[in-house]
Amino acid sequence: MAEITDTAIVPGASIVGATAERGRSDAASSFNASIVALDALDITQWRSLSERAIEPNGYYLADWMLAVNATAPGRTGASALAVRDTSRRQLAGLMPVISLWRAFKIPLPALVSAHPYGTLCTPTIDRERAESAVAGLLQAARDAGARALILRETSLEGEAMRMLTEMALRSGLPPRVLQSHRRALLDATRDADLLLREALGGKKLKELRRQRHRLEEHGPVSFTTARTPQEVASAIEVFLKLEASGWKGRRGTALIQTVGDAAFIRRATVVLAKQAQCEIVILRVGETPVAAGIVLRQRERAFFFKLGVDESFAKFSPGVQLTLELTRHLCADPEIASADSTAGPDHPMINPIWRGRLAIGDVLIPLRRNDPVVEAIHAALLARQSLRSLARQGMHLLRRRK
Repeated sequence: MAEITDTAIVPGASIVGATAERGRSDAASSFNASIVALDALDITQWRSLSERAIEPNGYYLADWMLAVNATAPGRTGASALAVRDTSRRQLAGLMPVISLWRAFKIPLPALVSAHPYGTLCTPTIDRERAESAVAGLLQAARDAGARALILRETSLEGEAMRMLTEMALRSGLPPRVLQSHRRALLDATRDADLLLREALGGKKLKELRRQRHRLEEHGPVSFTTARTPQEVASAIEVFLKLEASGWKGRRGTALIQTVGDAAFIRRATVVLAKQAQCEIVILRVGETPVAAGIVLRQRERAFFFKLGVDESFAKFSPGVQLTLELTRHLCADPEIASADSTAGPDHPMINPIWRGRLAIGDVLIPLRRNDPVVEAIHAALLARQSLRSLARQGMHLLRRRK
């Protein structure tokens, strides 16, 4: 069974070039759905699709995902379910995928969202041809031999999931939410000072102002934004150094500590800056960087990817100070309507500041009716979740005893 699953996503497998069946309309005949190697996609068509996407996902932008796929350890060699409008010579739908075996070491025939390093795997769907695009993605997965399609960390209440659910229900295949949570989201259409006052309250803001005044005793505090490729190329080195100086460096998980990860983030940020889709924000005291963050942009939404801080300034809350400035920066930008924190559901720093919430979850979409294999896939995924939960509880107990 593992061999079937793995073969189904090998570039050049029999699905390539297959036509998706999406009803009897003439328009449907102009769509072609296939599974291909991710790096075989036309990057210009991919970029164009992202501009027409029914819902933004900065982590499935072409230049980000291709950089991940090229060098990030454990994330290379992904495939993609791709739907093409052959009459317009455009991509209409795209979902990077890997096998269930590769994702979770479960030897059953399913395809899973390829992880883009950031915590969002919402597929890219053309808003003008959403029905055909979604039908094509599902059919391409089905024709590849998959019995289920599993979307990891996808936006549950967005337009992409709404359309996927609608098309699956039409075929009598109700999606199943495997797990869900809500994470911090910034409403960037609001006045920043009012938003922060409502979120944090006068007492907390007063304490943060006191900390900033104390920080200013070490030198003038400045907030800068790197936008051009040259600025971003310099700023990413500042970020990498800051991230490695803290707990991630001690744990060995800082990006710069792995050659492939460092290559991916350097490439992705600079190339995206050329498209005005990446900026790096830095908080400095005098000439000393004390906090830096990477922000991706796709149309009206920003994505706060990572934060690095100088822990020697920890008593002044440099990460919080940077986030306050980033909040003001995004709220002042007329092109940005919201910002996804891409953080965990109970993040102690960002949750009190960005009070909006975005529903995120893992979803299983069956590809055949009354399929016992789907039940086996579902049961295996639930068992994996239970085991992981028990393991986390055990780790927490061990840490407490230390």
